[in-house]
Amino acid sequence: MIKPLKIIQSDPLLEEFQFVIQQRIDATSKKEKELCDSSLSNFANGHHYYGIHRTDQNWIIREWAPNASEMYLIGDFSEWKENPKYQFTKDDNGNFELVLDLDQLDHKDLYKLILHWSDGSGERIPVWSNRVIQDSDTLLYSAQVWYPNETFDWQHEKKRQKYNSPLIYEAHVGMATEKEGVGTYNEFREFVLPRIHKAGYNTIQLMAIQEHPYYGSFGYHVSSLFAASSRFGTPEDLKGLIDEAHSLGIMVIMDIVHSHAVKNELEGIGNFDGSPHQFFHADERREHAAWDSLCYNYAKNEVLHLLLSNIKYWLEEYHFDGYRFDGVTSMLYYDHGLSRDFTSYKMYFDAEQDEDAICYLTLANKLIHEYNPNAISVAEEMSGYPGLASPLDDGGLDFDYRLAMGIPDYWIKLIKEQRDENWKVGNIFYELSNKRAEEKTISYAESHDQALVGDQTLIFRLLDKAMYDSMDKSSENLIVDRGIALHKIIRLLTLSCAGNGYLNFMGNEFGHPEWIDFPREGNNWSYKHARRQWSLLDNTSLRFENLNEFDRDMIALQNESNFMQASNIKCLQADEDNQVLAIQRNDLLFVFNLNPSKSLTYYGIPATPGKYQMVLNSDHPKYGGFDRINENILYRSKPEAAMARNHRVYLYLPSRTALVFKHIPSKPIF
Repeated sequence: MIKPLKIIQSDPLLEEFQFVIQQRIDATSKKEKELCDSSLSNFANGHHYYGIHRTDQNWIIREWAPNASEMYLIGDFSEWKENPKYQFTKDDNGNFELVLDLDQLDHKDLYKLILHWSDGSGERIPVWSNRVIQDSDTLLYSAQVWYPNETFDWQHEKKRQKYNSPLIYEAHVGMATEKEGVGTYNEFREFVLPRIHKAGYNTIQLMAIQEHPYYGSFGYHVSSLFAASSRFGTPEDLKGLIDEAHSLGIMVIMDIVHSHAVKNELEGIGNFDGSPHQFFHADERREHAAWDSLCYNYAKNEVLHLLLSNIKYWLEEYHFDGYRFDGVTSMLYYDHGLSRDFTSYKMYFDAEQDEDAICYLTLANKLIHEYNPNAISVAEEMSGYPGLASPLDDGGLDFDYRLAMGIPDYWIKLIKEQRDENWKVGNIFYELSNKRAEEKTISYAESHDQALVGDQTLIFRLLDKAMYDSMDKSSENLIVDRGIALHKIIRLLTLSCAGNGYLNFMGNEFGHPEWIDFPREGNNWSYKHARRQWSLLDNTSLRFENLNEFDRDMIALQNESNFMQASNIKCLQADEDNQVLAIQRNDLLFVFNLNPSKSLTYYGIPATPGKYQMVLNSDHPKYGGFDRINENILYRSKPEAAMARNHRVYLYLPSRTALVFKHIPSKPIF
């Protein structure tokens, strides 16, 4: 009898699919052996061969373009025309190579390629280019030779950390400043990084790093896989940002997009050598109808070489500490997960999955952990694919974490559809803490998705127009009072029930009032809503400061106690009549009174015998609360009856408050 895989031991309902799961394990192992003799890291070195490289003797430029018959390098050096001096030679494998003397190219020279194929030709940006810039007048893109005389000096390698409970600050460099324009890597390093460090987050997730021609795509329509977006600065600027983050003990992960690519032919790689299927599917699967983009063909070894090399490149060249993989659900299914509701396990194993994509994702994760054992990978995946964040040998895809994408949707649904007095605390606990036993998850109340124009952040849903005229600390507004109280409760509830990590999008920690709307024709190309208004936070007369103070102390609580490392989240009480929820995690007792109007006196909660010291109180005035609690009281548990072993701690619970107590063991008094 075959011993069940670990994910089946954890979830017996998967037993009938063990054969399919084992097939996927075997297919990955077979593909790895096919690709490399030694290690994936040695295989994923395409960036060391392809692209432009400077040696002591010459420049060497290589590209793979099997459908092309001729290739030329063009630039100022050739008057942007084809010149036999800059014609590549082609080998039998479709590789083109050009060798130039050192004096024929200089650092910062602009260049492109001209490719010819049987029925046409075209200018192209090299696939493996590591620097691409846009002309401010013509708006056209060109590759740029980027070989500064001095290599970047990494100063803080020894300070790089790994956290088992990532507290992720999701950030976009371009919209991170207050100016109505595009922020830079240097501005982020100088002005935003200190805020993140002060806020206590231990990991930064940088969005929109890979070059993308349309700024408003949020970085998800990638054109150049290996080029750090030049609209934010130079490669050295980005390295400086990451190095300084490391000096502060902060990990930096990148939002990587291997789920699809931009359709633009002049900037992208969709028709690089005149063939639409060089890197992408050739049939109806080529275009992603929902995203207006192209879908990679993960069955081709050349595509695996490209993408796996890209994985290694950012870890090696920029010292990123891992990745958040975009659009994993879209990769897993032929229909991109758009036409199924995932109410049955059969939907994960019904032959409608892209087995090649599953294989690629598993190899990518194996490569990440092989190259840097301290690096992490996070999957944006909403279908609930079993084993997503389980090791390959256990039957999984080897991601470290799954984003708990259902949680923000749950909060939105609750706020939109139910009155506060009808919120069911037991259901809230279930929705926030429910996860696969074998997986680690990253919880969040909202991310950039909820902040985009057309949607609403939590604070906007809670306050609506009152945000614009009633956020002054001197003003009195019941809508604002409710919104601020619930904003704090929702975030602490999400954190306290988090599987193994937590995520926040920049600005949401203080209730940023504006949505995100990138410059476009519909808003007259305005940057008004593509920025962060830090001045609102710094204005001590406004309540944004209160929300920020609470978030900072909430995050500090996790940093000090590391309660998220406790896999067991014990629900001590779910009182639906009074809307009181009590949770124990490690030595912390979290108590939430969600009742909109009822404060409870001498309210007993089941508790471990001992003393309880209050360590966080959402009702404190510095958090915008009403100061209804004496924080200096040391609470002692009491037996439920004479000589009883079961104890309760009796508390005063003001309406709409969240309280956290630290348990101090002591000998029970009977």
